[in-house]
Amino acid sequence: MKKLNDIKISGVSLPLYTLIVLVLIITTAMGHLPLNMLGLTLLLVVMGHLFYFIGEKLPIMNSYLGGGSVFTLLGATLLATFHLVPANVIAATKDFLNTDGFLDFYIAALICGAILGMNRNLLVKASARFIPVSLMSMVIGAFAVGGMGILLGQGFGHAIMFVSFPQMVGGMGAGILPLSKIYAAGLHGDQAAIFSQLAPATTLGNILAIIGAVMIAKILKDSKYDGHGVLIPVNRDELQKPKLELDATKIGVGMMFAFTIFLVGVICNTFVPKIHSYAFMIIIVFVLKALNAVPKALEDCVVMFNQVIMTNLTHAVLAGIGLSLIDLSTLAKAMSWQFVLLSLTSVVAMGLASAIIGKWLGLYPVETAIGSGMINNSMGGTGNIAVLSASNRMEMIAFAQMANRLSGAIILILGGLLIPFLH
Repeated sequence: MKKLNDIKISGVSLPLYTLIVLVLIITTAMGHLPLNMLGLTLLLVVMGHLFYFIGEKLPIMNSYLGGGSVFTLLGATLLATFHLVPANVIAATKDFLNTDGFLDFYIAALICGAILGMNRNLLVKASARFIPVSLMSMVIGAFAVGGMGILLGQGFGHAIMFVSFPQMVGGMGAGILPLSKIYAAGLHGDQAAIFSQLAPATTLGNILAIIGAVMIAKILKDSKYDGHGVLIPVNRDELQKPKLELDATKIGVGMMFAFTIFLVGVICNTFVPKIHSYAFMIIIVFVLKALNAVPKALEDCVVMFNQVIMTNLTHAVLAGIGLSLIDLSTLAKAMSWQFVLLSLTSVVAMGLASAIIGKWLGLYPVETAIGSGMINNSMGGTGNIAVLSASNRMEMIAFAQMANRLSGAIILILGGLLIPFLH
């Protein structure tokens, strides 16, 4: 028994964790799992930590396939695909992540803590170079997919509009949902039918981006191209952060500040709906950090809140994404070797372009390939977390969100302008 107690999953002994899992299974099987914040948070946290623990122990998975993060996504997706989790729980999880704001809660903590905890000089210098990398890699990626579309007989316009754009638009809710409406208006077609055409590209692009990020991080680990999560070469002393002693009151202060900034982003989004609340939030926190407008004591509070949320909820978010947002059946129906090759072309072309342009502009190629190339093929906020978590680059979340939201806004505008001519 002592040996079993020594095995801990996120700080919980194996016997106690087994008991918690059994209680969850019984409650769910009886149909009495509360489909609210209490029941769903517990379900996702327990599932996420368990799958992450298993993935980190599996030999091939932990060495070559992204370890715990990818296994958490895959495990949860398979549970949903084989109907091992009731449909009402999956539907409630999807609402919980999006409509009920669990993702907003997580991403608000993540963005605020990531930016305010970053070295100010690094943030300003890296951003000025990172945004051009992101924009140029998007152009290269679109033309590469269009060119491959011609070679495969799929057509230049069709390949760009139905593979490249849905992969770069930034996910489902803020991405292909409005993009499908734009296409439907331009083509005078059915939005639901167009959405079903766009969804497989978004899903497959996200999966390939996760795999790509893992491979880049693994192959180039500790090379001169690896910034270990830092975009720009800096004096390592600048990156040293004092260890913060967690304080319950200060964590609460950090939470209030992060959520207030998020609400300011929501207000701005009301007046400029084309720009996502997350994008406004990034801009606001970036400006505050650049101007040194936030007192150090308050910064520390936000960073503490970030640490608590990152430690306890990252695996839960990954489990939620796999359970409710990745549809393997839809992906399987659309699968053809031409479709896979087009999707892969986008990921490879943008990864290479980001790495080369990033190196040219003085950034670390590994970080730009992941933070721009892979991220701009992911499913928005949830995809960013999956890509960065799998490649152990979560400190880049602010840059990832910046790239993703910028690319999403550009694709929505271009989609409306080009759909009458390219399809």
